[in-house]
Amino acid sequence: MTSPEFDFAVFGSTPLAHMLAGVLASRHGRRVLLVGESQAGYRLPRGIDLSVAPMTRPESWSVLGQTLPEAIRLVGRIAGRSGTSRVDPVFFAEGGRDKEALGHLRHMAAGFGIAAEPVAPSMLGAGRSGVILRDAVRINRPALEAGLERWLSQAAVERVSVHKATIANDGQVEVIAAGQSHIARQAVLADDEAIMAWLPLRQWPPLLRRLASSSILTTPTQQLAASVMLDLSSGVFLAQQPEGGIAAFGPGDLADFSGRLQALLGPNRRVEQAGQTTFKALVTQDGAPAFGRAAGTGADVVVGLGCMGAFLVPALARWLSGSAAPHEAAWFEARLINRTARTAPVDECVPGLVGEPA
Repeated sequence: MTSPEFDFAVFGSTPLAHMLAGVLASRHGRRVLLVGESQAGYRLPRGIDLSVAPMTRPESWSVLGQTLPEAIRLVGRIAGRSGTSRVDPVFFAEGGRDKEALGHLRHMAAGFGIAAEPVAPSMLGAGRSGVILRDAVRINRPALEAGLERWLSQAAVERVSVHKATIANDGQVEVIAAGQSHIARQAVLADDEAIMAWLPLRQWPPLLRRLASSSILTTPTQQLAASVMLDLSSGVFLAQQPEGGIAAFGPGDLADFSGRLQALLGPNRRVEQAGQTTFKALVTQDGAPAFGRAAGTGADVVVGLGCMGAFLVPALARWLSGSAAPHEAAWFEARLINRTARTAPVDECVPGLVGEPA
């Protein structure tokens, strides 16, 4: 390859990927190529951005809490007041192990200043326990994406639609777009689709698993108990839509997922599908997020951050650019993609998701 013209080539279509590219350029003075189109306007939801997450590790709550004000200000600069809203999500579970994890989650959240209250069982159905997390922040993806193009242009981030990308063993990447070649010193694969599309097989980490997943949008129906809900036992998110429908996404092929959704919504609720799709997601074997260079020297990957990912962008950009605070560096480095359970016990409580070897 020839001499690099960019410091980073960030691959991805999620808010995390686009915000990361802009922060690396605008705050850290890096030359950045962004490879990936926006998502919110043309497909069913596959993710959600919340300032709370199903975490049981205190160091994760600490890092999220410290970077949260900075991330909220960043979204405000990109999208204005419409970029975020306040919500009171409900996390719930059934089964002894999952309820125990939910109780631990509640105490963690409360210990870091979040009003975490038990939910009345009548709101959730027999055998379920829940906790409501007050005054969380949700990113409005369509509003954010409407402001991203202007903000990325101001940050001098170059955007391309990739035709071909070749990632070398040292992480350097050549991107072919519109007949032109672009060279970046380091590839950053910042969401699941980018990793599955572009990470060379020789760099694939044993920690990752592919997971069949689905997304369903219902026609208007009876409202949920909260505008955002997460079933901790299955990993299914439910989100009330402005027009009255429900968007649901999570693990499982369409047949299994549709049945699980009906069970979650209850037999007395009439549910008709307005749209459905399947996709592949990536999970780690221990449920914790993973970062760093695949195979130790290759592309940087970002995986497993779930609903909190966009709110960690400022800290992630600092870590990638070598300017992270000591507590941030310690958190990321304990969660490197080439870790093992023996060398880095950072597992989180997650549903029994096995998936396929990636």
